[in-house]
Amino acid sequence: MFYFFINALSVAVFIGIAYLFSNNRKAINWMSVMRIVVLEIFLAWFFIQFTMGQNAIKDVAASFAWLVNIATAGVSFALPDWLQPTTGQPNFVTVALLPMLLIVPLFDILNYFGILPCIVKGVGRILSFVTGQSKFESFFAVEMMILGNNEALPISKPQLNAMTKQRNYTIALMSMSCVSASVIGAYTTMLPAQYVLTAIPLNVLGAIIVATILNPVDVTTEEDMIVSVHNTNTEHEPFFSYLGDSIINAGKLVLIITATVIAFVSLAALIDHIFALTGLKWLSLQNIFGVLLFPLAWLLGFAPNEAFQIAQLMGTKLVTNEFVVMGNISEQILAAKGLFANPHATATLSVFLTSFANVGTVGMIISAFKTLVSKEKSDYIALHVPQMLLSGILVSLLSAAMTGLFVW
Repeated sequence: MFYFFINALSVAVFIGIAYLFSNNRKAINWMSVMRIVVLEIFLAWFFIQFTMGQNAIKDVAASFAWLVNIATAGVSFALPDWLQPTTGQPNFVTVALLPMLLIVPLFDILNYFGILPCIVKGVGRILSFVTGQSKFESFFAVEMMILGNNEALPISKPQLNAMTKQRNYTIALMSMSCVSASVIGAYTTMLPAQYVLTAIPLNVLGAIIVATILNPVDVTTEEDMIVSVHNTNTEHEPFFSYLGDSIINAGKLVLIITATVIAFVSLAALIDHIFALTGLKWLSLQNIFGVLLFPLAWLLGFAPNEAFQIAQLMGTKLVTNEFVVMGNISEQILAAKGLFANPHATATLSVFLTSFANVGTVGMIISAFKTLVSKEKSDYIALHVPQMLLSGILVSLLSAAMTGLFVW
């Protein structure tokens, strides 16, 4: 019971941290923030405790499992030996990444025919009404949930250029917490699908909460308009040309993730080997992360020894990416072994990992804005790198805390 109350208290603490680092504390719309917090807690309860919510999650998870299974038809044709690893463990590239060669083009096809933009507009309007937030910020929250920042930002270029630099920065803050639907299938092969899918709407709402507190912006009625939420260029591009580009981009994404994971794991091993030369057995990257992030992990409702282990994994995710950690813990978490025999640990860490919030994403967002908006706007965003990283961390922590309330 003690740790439940600590977990409940953490929601207020994480919001308080955002308040401390706010650019304009007096301008924060607390009514809107509280409304979204209540909605986020309700969704966490609905998806985890309520039968209808659980069934909805199971149906969506089954759909992604179905897609991943279908994708293996192409993999088995081109790389049959990869589906039968000699190590006795799942092949990370085969199981988690190669199915993206089907899933990414599928979502691009839905975008090409205007299906996704209709969903974005509809859900965005509802979200704007419920939360009291500006129209485009609400639309973008839904857009990035489906497309991820790599596609949502370029599609939003006309809108970004029509908005002030302060509102552009709000979009940059929100982009730190997105997750593309194209990688959900990969996530669900390594983590419990229930928590992966629960994390996605929680991250959307959390991104609005944190961005509203860190960077409150007063948007007038005249400014609260939608310039574009659809890439009109796709309407004039031949379908098969568009599809070919989508497949190529999916292949690039698989290669980028593979290269990133190999590089980060190798660099982390190199750093640990260098630390070992000092003769200090306790000096390692994981232990450093454990110390730095221990208070935040403890607030999620863990005993000190568990909090230290959770903090190590959280830190690894922030300086590398979620795939590195998922690959390391997938077997344990799905088999409920060791630390993950504790359902609370499984739920909170799974939700924390389900986002693109890491150091690398900061650079990716800044680079994207440099190609999309004026130098004045991109430079303004580049001046706030620490706050952007803080935004991603706080949203992941809020989502994990909300989920942890209902899993013990």
